[in-house]
Amino acid sequence: MAEIAGTGRAEGRFSAQAYVGTHRARAHSGEAAERTRRRILAGLTSPARVGESTRTAARRRATWADAYRRRAVAGDLVVSVLTGVVTGLLAFPGWSLTRTAVAAVVMPLLWVGALALSHGYEGRYVGTAPEEYRAVVRTACYLVAAAGLVSYGLKLDVPRAIPLVAAPMLVVLGLTSRRVLRSDLGRRRRAGAETQATVIIGNARSVAPMIAEIQRAPEQGLRVVAACVSGLDLSGDVPSEVNGVPVFGYPEEAMSAVDLFDAEVVAVSSDPDLHGPELRRLAWSLEEREVDLVVSAGLLGVAGPRLSIRPTAGMPLLHVERPVMSGARRVLKGAMERLLTALLLLVALPVGLTIALAIRLDSPGPILFRQNRVGAKGESFSMLKFRTMCVDAEERLAALQRDAGNDVMFKMKDDPRVTRVGRLLRRYSLDELPQLLNVLAGQMSLVGPRPALQREVDAYEPDAVRRLRVRPGLTGLWQVSGRSNLSWDESLRLDLWYVDNWSMVLDLQILFRTARAVVRGTGAY
Repeated sequence: MAEIAGTGRAEGRFSAQAYVGTHRARAHSGEAAERTRRRILAGLTSPARVGESTRTAARRRATWADAYRRRAVAGDLVVSVLTGVVTGLLAFPGWSLTRTAVAAVVMPLLWVGALALSHGYEGRYVGTAPEEYRAVVRTACYLVAAAGLVSYGLKLDVPRAIPLVAAPMLVVLGLTSRRVLRSDLGRRRRAGAETQATVIIGNARSVAPMIAEIQRAPEQGLRVVAACVSGLDLSGDVPSEVNGVPVFGYPEEAMSAVDLFDAEVVAVSSDPDLHGPELRRLAWSLEEREVDLVVSAGLLGVAGPRLSIRPTAGMPLLHVERPVMSGARRVLKGAMERLLTALLLLVALPVGLTIALAIRLDSPGPILFRQNRVGAKGESFSMLKFRTMCVDAEERLAALQRDAGNDVMFKMKDDPRVTRVGRLLRRYSLDELPQLLNVLAGQMSLVGPRPALQREVDAYEPDAVRRLRVRPGLTGLWQVSGRSNLSWDESLRLDLWYVDNWSMVLDLQILFRTARAVVRGTGAY
């Protein structure tokens, strides 16, 4: 068993000799071997797998990554061939079939080659990062700029139809192709396939939330198989667990865990005892095993575009941009939303009139329901909705609150106060159409946190008050991530993430996802 615990290259081992500090006294081979023996007997691993760990992990990582990359290249080839044919036919109507075929061959070579130069197929971004989408847009811009420079330098008469047709087609079809690939990969990963075995290292306080976040997003591809944790008592015969993940041992035994569990990724949480020289030695050991190293900065709710590395005095400092929801960007958001809202009101007018007639015929009472909600900076406003409940709904609320499935927000799946027409309107969120008038009046936004009731705001904890920094939205991350099925904690987490990471691109993504969520009608009641 001592040989099993010490598997791996002796010179690259991340052991007690390489991990100094408070753990030196307890990190000797006898304790590691005994803990490994207990876990093998408990069925956590098998000695037969130890010898093949490095080669197996590398082959498995290469297999799924290469398969995804091949599918991405195939999709880009189809997109570029179609774009080349359409561009040739529109830009040069008199072209022969041969010239059109040449365009259909040249375009894929340019597109795929430029994507490769723009990191569109880079391994660290494959299937995990928005960099794939950025590479598509960036490459299309590069090709348009290159075509302009070449035509100007060589004094070529390039038809305007080429950039006007080719660039939008490449962007739209390229993003669609990547979206389909990412959705398929997410489905595979949620089923447990094409994931990367991950070992977590850190202290007990930081490891648990890190594991919970990873388990909440299986589509990101990390599958936690073991944890090496400091601050836990591992002297007993029963293996310890953190959020259902077996604790292999202490952080200085990480390389044994990597070998035994065929890990492909080692994730380091915030650990005051693992930094500087120790972290560097760990990186060296993982390099020999072709295992990826990722380090958590201990930040929650911060999107990637707000993060950048600032080298200072030889130290890679992580710079976090301040959230921006003021100034020109806020004015632009308001102007664009009001313009889009005016167009939506014109389109939705016939639907609204039909709904109003159905409400009038279904039950007695007003067509519109007005309710005071709390908006930005705590200011109250009257929110409009199509009435979906009986007229005495508020009087019957107290008797139903005991059945609520949410600690702060009251939501009942089979609420007896909802009318027949109201149930249909709620399923497809049609009852919220009158809120377009609130958006037009500047009281709400198209996208933002859910508008809260005053009694809900009164029960807010300090963190939740941050939701009131922006105007509430007709839709938001809560709408596209589960709607009424979400707990209060999940709704709050999504709203705070939106407030801290808002961007125009994020708003557009939420609007597109809202259409799909509304059509499906899931999570609304």
